[in-house]
Amino acid sequence: MGVSGPALTFRAPVCLPQPHYIRESAPMSAIRLVALVAGLLSAPVGPAFAEQPPMTVTTLIDRAQIEDLLVDYYSHLGSGGGDFGDFYVADGILDVNGLIAKGQQAVKELYVRVRHETPQRPGTFRMLLTNPHITVNGDAATADVIWTGVNSASASSVPQIVEQGREHDELVKRDGRWYFKLRVITTDGGLPAMFEKTYRKR
Repeated sequence: MGVSGPALTFRAPVCLPQPHYIRESAPMSAIRLVALVAGLLSAPVGPAFAEQPPMTVTTLIDRAQIEDLLVDYYSHLGSGGGDFGDFYVADGILDVNGLIAKGQQAVKELYVRVRHETPQRPGTFRMLLTNPHITVNGDAATADVIWTGVNSASASSVPQIVEQGREHDELVKRDGRWYFKLRVITTDGGLPAMFEKTYRKR
């Protein structure tokens, strides 16, 4: 602030330009909102989203049923029990590391062969299923999971991971129940010797 004689002289304050705000009327705001939603709905959808069918209560129930089917199926592995052919449609295909069985009876026979040609491990063997990705589209579905075989020689021993791999399934729904149409099993580690000739990375 400057001084000139007995009178006081004030410097004019510097005024910065103020932003201009435009307040839209209620009808104009509603029109913009409708236009925005319409634009989003009409925008092209990427391939990852296009492959997913609408999520409904029915598809959620179907997903739960398929998860239960997988858990039930794997619970019989290593136990020597279970009629695996009953989980497949009549012409279902099982591909285990390139060893292929077609039809319910052939699937049963393949599991008998695997049981006889795979050394039995002492203790308790469990299969863990992780990273499930299930897509349901009406009466058809696909499922992809990672499986891990864990063996415990005794209750006091440290569990050991003995094998791991991936599974891709194609399923169909018949009379309210899901069945395997195709199962493709690929081992990523711990490949049993019986599959060495037919195995290929996929």
